[in-house]
Amino acid sequence: MPVGTAATVKALTQDALEELGARIILANTYHLYLRPGHELIRKLGGLHQFMSWRNAILTDSGGYQVFSLSKLRKISDEGVRFRSHLDGSEHLLTPEKAAEIQLALGSDIAMVLDECIETPAPREMAESALKRTTQWARRARSYFLNYANRYGEQQQWQFGIVQGATFGDLRRESACQLLELDFPGYAVGGLAVGEPHEVTCAMTSEVTALLPADRPRYLMGVGRPEQLADYVARGIDMMDCVLPTRAARHACLYTSEGRVLIKNKRYIEDQRPIDVNCKCRVCLRYSRAYLRHLFVVGEMTAAILATHHNVWFYLDIMRQIREAIIFGQLTNFASELCARYAAGPA
Repeated sequence: MPVGTAATVKALTQDALEELGARIILANTYHLYLRPGHELIRKLGGLHQFMSWRNAILTDSGGYQVFSLSKLRKISDEGVRFRSHLDGSEHLLTPEKAAEIQLALGSDIAMVLDECIETPAPREMAESALKRTTQWARRARSYFLNYANRYGEQQQWQFGIVQGATFGDLRRESACQLLELDFPGYAVGGLAVGEPHEVTCAMTSEVTALLPADRPRYLMGVGRPEQLADYVARGIDMMDCVLPTRAARHACLYTSEGRVLIKNKRYIEDQRPIDVNCKCRVCLRYSRAYLRHLFVVGEMTAAILATHHNVWFYLDIMRQIREAIIFGQLTNFASELCARYAAGPA
């Protein structure tokens, strides 16, 4: 899922996203709650109408943003009391409030509020966060179902989030507790926050072994191109990451032969496309030399073209993964993908 934190994927129009084949994007509850406000978006017809996006939207609860603002927040069983990074105003985000905001936004998939902790974390902290995450999930689920009973069936799906840090038994315990709440989909949270890739894969496997295969399984906040097939091989259906868009704005381009740091002087006369194997409209039209020029002179077009290519590249990897699954070649594809990136940036 391309990440459109503030109801837009940076440097891409909705027309471009449709052209790229994006069927679902991610927006963020925390940021939209603070600006422009969920009630205004509700008044204007909901998030789809507000941003003119016809396809699906998943909204994150804001738990990770609160986690990252450690100096501005205080966590209790009630919820998270935090100060806005915009103006310092104080707010209380509870499991019920996070669900309320997302219902107002009208997203297709809404995440429950969870407690995300840093890695590595002591076991006592992981146990505490797991207990609180389950309690919050029960409250969020109750609020959501009561809302549906009062106002009629909702089109929105609510997902639970498995926590447990890097402790396999805690991950299994969290998954089992959430299964009792019968969510239509489940996410694996609190990973890709500093632990090695092998640990991320191991914890993911612990969880997906328990989660129902007929419901979406979402690994949050991943990952690098060469890692995507590894996660799918472990039972993951959905992923999101800011990396393709953020890296593009910093002149890092992903290709079938590895990363290209386009501001490198070696590309000053390079008339080849970013990726000779890519069929995106950027690679079909523009040269590496031109992209480098745009970045060097500070043209905003540089970020637009680079983002278009990187998002295409990520979505194309997912298309190739689906094809590899059909032909029983996922393991080979994952190995080939890792080999392409082993040499480092060009």
